[in-house]
Order: sequence, then C-alpha cells, then structure tokens
Amino acid sequence: MVFFIIGLGLGDHLDITVKGLEAVKTCKEIYLESYTSILGINRQKLQEFYGKEVIEADRECCETGIDKILENVCADPQNNYAFLVVGDPFCATTHTDLFLRAVKLGIKVEVIHNASIINAIGCTGLQVYRFGETVSVPFFTEKWKPYSFYPKIKANLDHNLHTLVLLDIKVKEISEENLAKGKKIYEAPRFMSTIVAVQQIIESDKELGLNAIDEKTKCFGVARIGFETQKIVSGYLHEFLDIDMGAPLHSFVICAKELHPIEEEMFQFYRNNQQKID
Repeated sequence: MVFFIIGLGLGDHLDITVKGLEAVKTCKEIYLESYTSILGINRQKLQEFYGKEVIEADRECCETGIDKILENVCADPQNNYAFLVVGDPFCATTHTDLFLRAVKLGIKVEVIHNASIINAIGCTGLQVYRFGETVSVPFFTEKWKPYSFYPKIKANLDHNLHTLVLLDIKVKEISEENLAKGKKIYEAPRFMSTIVAVQQIIESDKELGLNAIDEKTKCFGVARIGFETQKIVSGYLHEFLDIDMGAPLHSFVICAKELHPIEEEMFQFYRNNQQKID
C-alpha cells in the first residue's frame, strides 16, 4: 500500500507528470485538494481523464477530515490511495502536515513533484534565486485587517530581494452571521485580484508608516500561469490599481529595488508589449 501525494502542476489535466498519472491509475481512492488552490478545470474533466472517481477534499475535509482519510488508508493495506495537489505538494504547509501525519501512522508515502507558482514565477524574467520570503495577502474585512504580511515585504526590499505575493482565495466559506446562527450556508467563491491586493498593500504601508514603496516601485502581475490565456504585465505599483488581469488565479511580484540588466530588459519587454499581449 502506498499513499501518494501528487502535484498536478499549474495548468489543466494534462499537466500531471507521467509518473503521477501512472500512480493515479493504481489507486482505489483519489482525493483532489481544493482548499489551498484550485485547478483550472472541473473535477468531472479529471474523472474522465483518469477513468476513476475523484473525491473533492475541500476546506472542511482538509481541516477536520484528514484523520478519517488516513484511518481508511491504514485499514486497507492492500490498496493505494492518492491525494492530488494543485502545483507542487510541498509548497503549502497543509500538505507538509498531511505528510507528517501519514508517516507517523506508519503509512508508506510517496511524493510526486510538479511545477508550482514558486518556480513558474520565473516566467517574468526575474531571477528565481533573488526572491526573498513569499507572503500571502488575506482579504481585509471591516473588522479584520492583518498587516502582519507587510513587514516581510519591507525586509525583502531592504535586502534587495523580490517578493512573490500570493493572493487569497475563499472557497466554501461560511459568513460570520450564518456561522453564529449555526447555518451551513456557503458563500460564493471569491478570488483576490491584483487590484485588491495592491489596494491592501498600499493601505498596509500607510497604516504601518514603513514607507517601503513609492511611485518608482516596479512590479509584475501574473494571471492563469500555465494556461493558454496566461497574462504577464509589468509596471509601477500604483499603475496596477487600474490594470484588470482578468479571470483568476492572480499572483503579484514586488521587485527588488535594483534589477539585473536582464531583469530590467524583461521588465521593459512586458511593459512595452502589454498592449500586444492584451
């Protein structure tokens, strides 16, 4: 028995590796994690491609149902199981936790890697090894505005490093009002855009008084990386308040204060070719 944790890459059903696909074909049950990210195609498409049922592992499953899945795996040593992850398995702590839980239960775990936004962000032309700590920007609410991500951006800028900014997604969320009433009514899915992210980044800088960004801060916006419709745009931070990157998923990059000549050339390429790309 093997419990596979398999990366699906960034694109559609064809981005799974040959090794990953062969592993899926051996599995009795296949789970698709839809909490930390989403796949650009529906689950039905995956089922048709694999010729097997694919079970959605949503937020509730990932937060409270993982132990039950692992119990079922332990009780069935004659069969393989798979947990599918958008991108690469070890780019989210959720999957690291899953790996550790399985290993502690004595389950044989095999991880099959794939591309993720962490390395695919090199499509901007920025040198991947010049990125500092990655940050995640959550949706602000009237009562909850966590600015804790922002000092990490400043620290990266102070060290002349780029910052990959991951944007929040809300899937199968229950509103505070319905939660208080005990009603299990899910909100419509929401995916943060680069416009909202930049608004919150500017607000964070102002509220914390760090003055880490200005009108000369160079940035990249990327959307749907790995798909035919992917979009890459470069510009200055405040310009992104008016740039519509289209359908999700979006990510954002705040560039280091100094760019390598090749990085600068790529920045100008995407800036000058934005209209052509659109």
